[in-house]
Amino acid sequence: MKRAKRPKSPVTRRASRSAGPRLRSASPRPAPLQDWDKAASRRFHSLRTFGQIWRWAQELYETHGLAFGQVASTAHDESLYLLLRVLDWPLDSGPEALKRALTAAQREVAREAIRRRVMERVPAAYITREAWLGGQRFFVDERVIIPRSYFVELIPTQLESWLPAGVEVKHAADICTGSGCLAILLAGQFPRAKVDAVDLSPDALAVAEINCRAHRMARRISLHRSDVFGGVPPVKYDVIVSNPPYEPSGLVNRLPAEFQAEPRLALDGGADGMDIVRRLIKQARSRLKPHGILAIEVGALHDAVNREFAKREPHWLHTADGSDCVVLFQAARL
Repeated sequence: MKRAKRPKSPVTRRASRSAGPRLRSASPRPAPLQDWDKAASRRFHSLRTFGQIWRWAQELYETHGLAFGQVASTAHDESLYLLLRVLDWPLDSGPEALKRALTAAQREVAREAIRRRVMERVPAAYITREAWLGGQRFFVDERVIIPRSYFVELIPTQLESWLPAGVEVKHAADICTGSGCLAILLAGQFPRAKVDAVDLSPDALAVAEINCRAHRMARRISLHRSDVFGGVPPVKYDVIVSNPPYEPSGLVNRLPAEFQAEPRLALDGGADGMDIVRRLIKQARSRLKPHGILAIEVGALHDAVNREFAKREPHWLHTADGSDCVVLFQAARL
């Protein structure tokens, strides 16, 4: 049994919002759900150990065409994570867990979690009420998109190198903050900075507040309900980051059920995916300090951004998997 690890950046990076090749489905032709209920229930009654139930779960993942990319990228990894978390077992449980017999109550908890994941296509993170980013745990539920961003890799390694030597980041902003995870990562990276976390959704901000308090960042992170910068006090920032909705509306309509379960407001970027990106770039002109930087995760919009904003000299930040889908602008070029 492979040791289950907390989902970290190598897993969540591949779960970018871009729905092209990064979304993986185990099978293009899922079996009828009513057949699953009968067959799966009969098989489940004979299962007693964690290993048997885990193998059963993987088979269901494979035969019913589940989509991956929100928590993990394979049936093996996601089903292992889901079962360990709903059983409240350590994520680093070793091979000995395979032979461990489950109580009747534990078996029912495991069965119900897999039933919801397979039959109802509920994302695993909504079942466990958590997501992992940068080795940190964040609370999530259906009010927010499940955190997954290349910023988990870039905030600690690249952003600061674009600022002049000796500049201390005192003000930063996370636009379209969702669960607040990137605002929290920014506050951790720049310990003297005040961070504004901005979102249009009051539901998302309620979740962000939970996470800010849990990470003891409530005094340093201010939450703002605003459409981009419209309702945010006139602060000048050293750093602005955003993982906005950037999927074209037509593509959102075709997303797998797991991704349809997420708030559409957090995914839909308009007809060409660029609605929020355009407004953010325009409004950032007056929001950045002279040395400031704006970094936006844009998924598959690389060519569109290059065409539309070539004169502003976009820089593409390199990511470990080579997707390079985060664009950076310097204030002087805006």
